[in-house]
Amino acid sequence: MISVLRTSLFIFMLSCFGCFSAANASDISKKEEINVSEFVLEHLSDAYEWHITTWNEHHISIPLPIIVKGDTSGWHVFSSSRLHEAALHGRDYKGFFLSPQHHNKICERLPDGRVIRPWDISITKNVVEIWLVVLILSAIFLYCSWWYKKRDPQSDAPKGFVGMMEMLVMNINDEVIKASIGEKHYKRYAPYLLTVFFFIFVNNLLGLIPFFPGGANVTGNINVTLFLAVGTMLAVNLFGNKEYWKEILWPNVPLWLKIPPVMPIIEVFGIFTKPFALMIRLFANIMAGHAIILSFTFVIFLTWQISSVTGSIFTVFSALLMVFLNFLELLVAFVQAYVFTILSSVFIGLSLPEHHKE
Repeated sequence: MISVLRTSLFIFMLSCFGCFSAANASDISKKEEINVSEFVLEHLSDAYEWHITTWNEHHISIPLPIIVKGDTSGWHVFSSSRLHEAALHGRDYKGFFLSPQHHNKICERLPDGRVIRPWDISITKNVVEIWLVVLILSAIFLYCSWWYKKRDPQSDAPKGFVGMMEMLVMNINDEVIKASIGEKHYKRYAPYLLTVFFFIFVNNLLGLIPFFPGGANVTGNINVTLFLAVGTMLAVNLFGNKEYWKEILWPNVPLWLKIPPVMPIIEVFGIFTKPFALMIRLFANIMAGHAIILSFTFVIFLTWQISSVTGSIFTVFSALLMVFLNFLELLVAFVQAYVFTILSSVFIGLSLPEHHKE
C-alpha cells in the first residue's frame, strides 16, 4: 500500500511539473530561443554553486567556496557569489572569472592580458553531493550496527529497513563478491567492493531527484568514474599473486608468441583496458540517461515555440514518457552499481589464480 502511494505521489509530481512547464513554456519561447544542447550540458556539468530554482527571473542558488591559487598572487578563498556579482558589472574578481570558453570553469586574467587556468580545488556541487552521500551511508550503516548490537540474537530477526539492508548486503557479498573472487580471498576485498556498490547506488538515486539536495550528476562525471576505476585497478594489480603476473609476463602459450613478446604486450595492455571499460561504462550509461530525460523535458518548451496546440500535445506525451524513463532510471541506478561491482569482483578474482602443476 505504501509503495502504491509513493508511486502515485511520484507520478503526480511529474504531472505537476509537466503542467508547470506547459504554463510557462509559451512565455519563455516568446522571450528567447531555447538551445537544448546548451541547457542539457549546463544541467549535467559540475558547478560552483547549487542552483535551487528561478523565481521571477531571479536565480536562487547556494554559493559554494572557491579555492584557487593565482599565478603570482597565491591562494584565494572566497564565495562563488563574488564571481557572479563581478560578472554582472563586467569585471573580474581579483583577476578570476568564469570562462564560457572553458565550460564555465574558473580562469585567471594576468596583467599582460593572458588567460590561464589556475590551480583549482574549489568545493563544487559534485563534491558537496559526495560528502552528502558519505553522511547518508555513514548514518545508514551506523544505525544498522547499533540495531545489531542491541538486539537479542535468540528472538530478534532483522525486519523493515534493517532487514532490507541485510538482504542487499548479503546478496552482494555472497552472490557477487564471494562467487567471483572465491571463498579463500573474498573477505579482504568485501569492504571495498560493498562501499563502491552503495556509493554508486546512492549517488545514482540522488541524481534522479530533480531538486535540492539531489540532481548532481556525480556518477555521470568522468573524473569520479575514473577515480573508482583506478581504485579497482590498484586492488587488482597491487594485490595480484605471482601466478597472475606470470600469466601476464610469461603466459602459458607457444614460445613464438612470447619471443617476440606479442602475448605479454597484449596482456600488459589489458591491465589498462579493464579499468578503462569500467570507467566508460558507468559514465556513459548514467550520462546518457540524464541527457535523455532532460531532452524530453525541453521538448515541451521547443514545441510550444511552434504552437500552443503542438505544445499541449507534446506536454502530455513528454510527461508520460518522463514517468516511464524515471522508473527505468531507478532500475538503471541499481544495475549500474551492480555491474560495476561484479566486474570489479571478476577482475580481482582473475588476479588471484591458483597455481596449477603441469
